[in-house]
Amino acid sequence: MRVLDNEVEEPLEINIVPMIDVIFAILAFFILSTLFLTRAEGLPVNLPNSDTAEVQQSADFAVTVEPNGDVALNQEPIDVELLQSAIEDELAVGQTALITIQADRDVAHGRVIEVMDQLRVIEGARLGMATQPGSTAP
Repeated sequence: MRVLDNEVEEPLEINIVPMIDVIFAILAFFILSTLFLTRAEGLPVNLPNSDTAEVQQSADFAVTVEPNGDVALNQEPIDVELLQSAIEDELAVGQTALITIQADRDVAHGRVIEVMDQLRVIEGARLGMATQPGSTAP
C-alpha cells in the first residue's frame, strides 16, 4: 500500500549557531584561565625569610643576584657597572620606578651592597628587597 504525503519536505539544515556559541565560550574560558597563570618576573633564587616583610605593588624592574654573584635585569644578564645606565635609559624624566632586588640568600653581602649602590643614584628610583614570608630563624 502506498501512502501519499502531500506536504512539501524542506531540505535538512545543520544549524551551526549553537556550535559557534560553544566554541566562543571555550575560547573565553582559555583566555581567562591563562591570565591567572602569570608568575612573578625573576630568576629562580632562594630568597631569605622575613617576618616583617610587606607586600609591595608590582616592581617596574627586577634585579636578580644569583648565588654565584651574577646579576640580571628583568631576567637578562648584565654587568653591575651597566645596571644604572640600563635603568635610566628606560625611565622618562621625572618618572619614579620601583626596583626590586631579588638576592639569593647565599650571595655575599658585599655583592648586594654593590648592586644597591648602583641603583641608589638613579633619580626617582625606590628600592625593595624580595623575601619569602616566614621565620628568619635558620
